[in-house]
Amino acid sequence: MINGIKLAPSIISADFSRLCDQLQECERAGADNIHIDVMDGRFVPSISIGLPVVEAIRRSTGLVLDIHLMVEEPEKQAAPFIDAGGDIINVHVEAATQLHRIIEEVHRREKRAGVCVNPETPVGAVEQVLPEVDQVMVMAVNPGASGQRFIESALPKVARLRRLIDEGGFRAEIEVDGGVSTETAPRCAAAGANVLVAASAIFNEHASPAENIERLRASLASVDHPA
Repeated sequence: MINGIKLAPSIISADFSRLCDQLQECERAGADNIHIDVMDGRFVPSISIGLPVVEAIRRSTGLVLDIHLMVEEPEKQAAPFIDAGGDIINVHVEAATQLHRIIEEVHRREKRAGVCVNPETPVGAVEQVLPEVDQVMVMAVNPGASGQRFIESALPKVARLRRLIDEGGFRAEIEVDGGVSTETAPRCAAAGANVLVAASAIFNEHASPAENIERLRASLASVDHPA
């Protein structure tokens, strides 16, 4: 953590043939969370990973596992991914028809509950659950693929959430997922984000995950975080 900002490498861009080694490298480099995208081919076009991979990741690292459920009927998936080792369970407001029930179930299992908003979804869609959740994830790309361009409209959404959370005295952290880089990371943090998810900015052919984590941290060193 630097300046109160957590970094969460997203394994969607990792080399799965060396996943354990890359996870351990991220942990040694000071990553705070590991972000795991679970995609079902229905809520988003892609299909990613399931429970066995999360179980293997849990055995490979002691870091917080930040599970991002990009799935239809997330109320059926929250408990299984907690059992697999998830620490934070994030569900999309666009998919959750029983959002309060999911939040209650996650908390009953003594884990952290998060809610996600797609780029076109207004902040008002999650305003009523802000007192209940532990995290709000603002998507800065359309969910489903790594390497997309950062959507600028995410920043005013982050800033509005920061005001609402601070004014209400709520505990929720604000996470930004998508397009996070050395250029956009400081802007997200300055707007009020606490947690930054980075995929291709950390896992790429240009440098090691540890070197890329250090670059992201350096970009955040002078940020005057409003949280």
